[in-house]
Amino acid sequence: MKKLTILLLFLLLPSTSVLANITPLPLPKTKGQPVGQILLHTTQEGDTLASLARYYGVSPILLMAANPDQDLLLLKPGQEVIIPNQLLLPNADTKGIVINLAELRLYYYPEDGSDVYVFPIGIGRVGRSTPEMTTSISQMRKDPTWTPTTTTRREYEEMGKPLPAVVPAGPDNPLGEYAMRLAYGRGEYLIHGTNAPLDVGLRSSAGCIRMYPEHVEWLFAQVARGVQVQIVNQALKVSTDEYGQTFIESHEPLTPEGLADETPLDMSTLTPLIERGANQELIEQIIGHRQGMPQVVGQLP
Repeated sequence: MKKLTILLLFLLLPSTSVLANITPLPLPKTKGQPVGQILLHTTQEGDTLASLARYYGVSPILLMAANPDQDLLLLKPGQEVIIPNQLLLPNADTKGIVINLAELRLYYYPEDGSDVYVFPIGIGRVGRSTPEMTTSISQMRKDPTWTPTTTTRREYEEMGKPLPAVVPAGPDNPLGEYAMRLAYGRGEYLIHGTNAPLDVGLRSSAGCIRMYPEHVEWLFAQVARGVQVQIVNQALKVSTDEYGQTFIESHEPLTPEGLADETPLDMSTLTPLIERGANQELIEQIIGHRQGMPQVVGQLP
């Protein structure tokens, strides 16, 4: 994780302006199976890590995890990049909005129950982490103003960027053009756009959930006040379908302190699978690599 953090500083390099397509992933007919598919992108002149992440709607961290032997910061034409667009659904209600902090993804389940939309997000940085919660949208705001907290104002002042008491709507507003306030706590957490798209897919906010401008505009049009929002932190996702196939998907654990390399994943949920014949060696390999893509670890009776 320390290596990834250093490398991601280079995301400030110019990137091509390519916007993502917003397409649904059909929910599997058999519960427990992965959704989506692994894609392979052949790079062209001008491709960057940031542009691929935005076009395919995948966090830069997940792209790097899926391509551990690739240099994604210095892409060359003809390079083949794995796009990890296959995934297991988080262990949460398949309704409204579900956010899994560990994989830096937001899931939206429309009311018809046939599809799911998946988006990359930015979340709270170390020391300002986004809390887990089950809540709802309490307020919808287009062209929102932003009232920085005392802590945020102090942080900006230390950077030599003093803030007004209220930041008006416009290009200098970090909330972007759309914001959805959550009912949790004092209402200090929002799902919103951003005027800094390179922060999407990273731990970069003061606790809010950031989305690309085109994604939050679309989501804002789909939801309303009262829609349920679940925020979970599941670095290890496990599922078994009706045929006994068991899948595991492993991500870097996220902690408030940011000590991912020193934080072991909770293996307790895997003990029954191993006892029933799942491949323990393969399970340990998947967990160790933490590439963020589901893999079959056994056909259980």
